[in-house]
Amino acid sequence: MPIHNAECAAVFTEIADMLEIQGANPFRVRAYRNAARTIGDYGRDIPKMIANGDDLGKIPSIGPDLASKLREIAATGTCELQQTLRHALPGAIVELLDVPGLGAKRVKALHDALHVDSLEQLRAAAKSGHVRELPGFGAKTEAHLLEAIDDRLKREPQRFLLPDAAHSLLPLLERLRAIAGVGKAVPAGSFRRRRETVGDLDILVTARDPGAVAEAFVGYGEVARVLAHGRTKSSVVLASGLQVDLRVVDADAFGAALVYFTGSKAHNIALRRIAQAGGLKINEYGVFRGDERIAGATETSVYAAIGLHDVPPELREDRGEIDAARAGTLPALVERKHVHGDLHAHTDASAGRDSLRAMADAARARGFAYLAITDRAPHAGGGRGGFDWLSRQLDEIDRLNASFDGFVLLKGVEAGIREDGSLDVPDAMLGRLDLVVGAVRDGFDLSRDAQTARMLRAMDHPHFTILAHPTGRVLGERDACELDVPRVIAHAAARGCFVELDAQPRRLDLPDVWCREAAKAGVPVAIGSDARSADELDNLAYGVDQARRGWLTRPDVLNTRTLAQLRPLLARTMGAGGSSKRSGGAKGA
Repeated sequence: MPIHNAECAAVFTEIADMLEIQGANPFRVRAYRNAARTIGDYGRDIPKMIANGDDLGKIPSIGPDLASKLREIAATGTCELQQTLRHALPGAIVELLDVPGLGAKRVKALHDALHVDSLEQLRAAAKSGHVRELPGFGAKTEAHLLEAIDDRLKREPQRFLLPDAAHSLLPLLERLRAIAGVGKAVPAGSFRRRRETVGDLDILVTARDPGAVAEAFVGYGEVARVLAHGRTKSSVVLASGLQVDLRVVDADAFGAALVYFTGSKAHNIALRRIAQAGGLKINEYGVFRGDERIAGATETSVYAAIGLHDVPPELREDRGEIDAARAGTLPALVERKHVHGDLHAHTDASAGRDSLRAMADAARARGFAYLAITDRAPHAGGGRGGFDWLSRQLDEIDRLNASFDGFVLLKGVEAGIREDGSLDVPDAMLGRLDLVVGAVRDGFDLSRDAQTARMLRAMDHPHFTILAHPTGRVLGERDACELDVPRVIAHAAARGCFVELDAQPRRLDLPDVWCREAAKAGVPVAIGSDARSADELDNLAYGVDQARRGWLTRPDVLNTRTLAQLRPLLARTMGAGGSSKRSGGAKGA
C-alpha cells in the first residue's frame, strides 16, 4: 500500500499527542506538530523523494532525526517511536483525543489529576463533578464533555449477526471480483474471525487499477452514504446500516495487511511484541528488518518470519494461540465436512414450519447421515392431547426410516426444564426415544445458585442426553442467565451427558470460551442447528464457526461421529423402540 504525505503527517501528529500526554519536553512536542503541518502542506510527495534519494533536509522543520523517521514511515507505514509510545500508554487514552473539546493538554491533565484513561472513566469523573474542579475546565466544560461522551456512547455502532453481515457483503464482493485486474478481494476483521456479531466490514483487494476499484465500491447500488473516497482507502454505509471499509493493497503486502486487518487488536499487539523481541517490526505493510521487508505477501510468510505457525483466523484473540503457534501445538480445528448429522431440529409439529418428510429430504440432500427430530410440546404437559402427537410422530419416523438407505431420523424431543429441575415430558414417553434435549425456556431471572441447581437436577434424569443452549442468551435481545457454567460442565462430565452449541445465529450458545472448557473437561459438544425449517439446517455452518473459535477439534464435537459411533454414546436414552437401533434406516450411516 503506497504511503503518501497525509499518512506520514498522521504518524507525526499521533506521536506529538502521545508525547504531550506523557509530559514530554514541549519543544519536542512542538517539533513533531510543526513537522506534521509541514508534511501535510508540502507540495511534493515525500515518499517519492525518499525513493529518489532526495535530500529531506531541504524540507522546512525536518532535521536529521525526523528525516530518519520519515524514511522509516515510508518503508513500513510506522516508526519505532510510534509503536513504543502506543505500548507505553493505556490503549483507550488516545480515544479521548476524539472527544470534542479535548486536546492532548486536557487529556494529560485528566490523566495526571484523575487517572482518566478511557471514555467510561471520563464519564464517571464528569458525573461525579470532579472534572470541573481542574484548572482550565469548569462546570460548563464538564457539562459539554458529558454531553459529548453520552452522545458518542449512544452512537455505539450497531452490531449485525453473521448471516445479516454476509447478506450485505457477498454481493459486494462479487461486484469487486468482477472488475478487470482485481486479483484478490477478501473480507477481514471480526467477520473473518467469525465473531458472533459484526460491527463493520473490512474488505482487502489487490488490483492493477486501485482507482477503478474505489469507483465501483462507492458506486455500488446499496451504498446509502459515502464516508470517504480515496484511491486506496474508501468507506461507505450500506442501506442495511452496515459500514464497509475498503483497502486496496499491494500484492507484496497482502498477507501482512490481511493479518493486521483481521485482528484482533490483542492478537496484533502480541505479534508486535514477538517481532520487537527478535529485532523486527511488523505492521500492515510487512515484516521488516530495518528498512528491508522480509515478509508480507502471504499470511504464512508473515507468521513464519516471526517464528510462528499459521494461526487460524477464528483463534486470533490472544487467548493462548501465540504460545501454541510458537510451540507447533495449535489444534486441528473441526470443519463442516466432519459433521455427520444434526442433533436438534423441529418440524411443523411444534416450532417448525416444514413437515417431517421435508426436513428428512433436506437433511439427506445435504449429505447428513442422521437428523434428530426434537420437537417440543405445544404447551407444558403436552397440551390438550397429552403426548399423542409425539406417539404419532414416532410411528411416522419408523415408516420413513424403513424407506431410507444410508440415513436415519433419530427420535427425540426438546423437553422443557422446569424451575425445580424436572422435565415436562413423562418418563414413559422419554423411554421411547433415542435422545432427550433438555432446554430452559423460562425463569431466566433465577439466581445463579437456583439456575445452576435447576440444570444439575435436570441432568440427573436417567434419560437426559443434551443440555440445549445452556446460557439462554439471545444476541442483542437477552443476556446470558446467571449460571455457574464450569459446574454445569463438570456435572455433564460426571453424568455422561452432553452440552449443546446451538447454531442458530441469534444464539450461538455455548459461547466460545465455554466450548473450550467443555473440551478440557472431556464433555463432547453437540452442534445443533435448532432448525425451524429445511433451509435452517444450514445453521450448522455457524455452529462450526463457533466451535472453531472455541478451539474444538473433530473428537470434541459429538456429531462428528457416524451413527454407529454415536449409538453407544446415546445408550442411556435409547429405549427399545429407538430408531437408531433399527437397521433398516442405518445402512451405510
